Amino acid sequence: MSYREGHQFSLEGIDLTEHSGVDFSKYSDKNLKELWRKTLKNGMHGLCFSLYEDGQRPGDIVTEEQVRRRMEIIKPYTKWIRSFSCTDGNEFIPRIAREYGIKTLVGAWLGDDPEINEREIAGLIELAKEGYVDIAAVGNEVLYRKDLNEEELLAFINQVKKALPDDIPVGYVDAYYEFSVHPRITEACDVILANCYPFWESCHMDYSLLHMKQMFAQAADAGKGKKVIITETGWPSKGANLNDACPSEENAMKYFINSQVWSAKNDIEMFYFSSFDESWKVGPEGEVGAYWGLWDKHEKLKF
Repeated sequence: MSYREGHQFSLEGIDLTEHSGVDFSKYSDKNLKELWRKTLKNGMHGLCFSLYEDGQRPGDIVTEEQVRRRMEIIKPYTKWIRSFSCTDGNEFIPRIAREYGIKTLVGAWLGDDPEINEREIAGLIELAKEGYVDIAAVGNEVLYRKDLNEEELLAFINQVKKALPDDIPVGYVDAYYEFSVHPRITEACDVILANCYPFWESCHMDYSLLHMKQMFAQAADAGKGKKVIITETGWPSKGANLNDACPSEENAMKYFINSQVWSAKNDIEMFYFSSFDESWKVGPEGEVGAYWGLWDKHEKLKF
């Protein structure tokens, strides 16, 4: 995801006396790192799986060994893994996750190339029929990027729903507000899969948890009783400011702790973005794109 004009965070109408997360004022830098480590060790509901190393980017072929090596690193910390594609080696992710007893939210990556789309949908259906998919995601932010129109996306969602067993929920991933804008897509989904990034809406760290609560509430309102899962949220540890949103190691630690405490306390299913830093993301997102991981690009914990 990236910055989108017209979706900036505003303090208007917000009750600033509401509890906004952990009181970090009493934590030294050392204590904050210790709390970050403790929070990570306690485990997460879900984690977005980053598999591209330096020199790699989407479309490159990824090996089973590469996926397995990174899965070994993160397996003690998460119950679920989210993958973004079903081709070019991404299909190893849910298969290896299943070996480790990790549940899977498996995505078909859709875009403006019809041939790739068909391969992705076929791959998702195959993985689901083989028993490697717990939740199926048909596309990621294709409406946000305007790669497909609503009718085209609906056709893919319905194709997957028809092909999959009834016990596998099928949804579509996009920015939280897209489910308000596209009620037909929302209605077609079994589950609402919402990306919620206070950072990309220029939100100051002090109000980021409040804003994520608002994002979740809007998606829940659009879903009209359907389960809402936060499929991406995170904070970069390095890069240029986006108005009031400041990337830093301190803010990345604080956001991770706050989001994990909130989701656990309120039983909200959330996938944190992301597992490892990925250098290729500098292209679409600028410098901050390369610094969303809990582990760095060398597969070492950051803090």
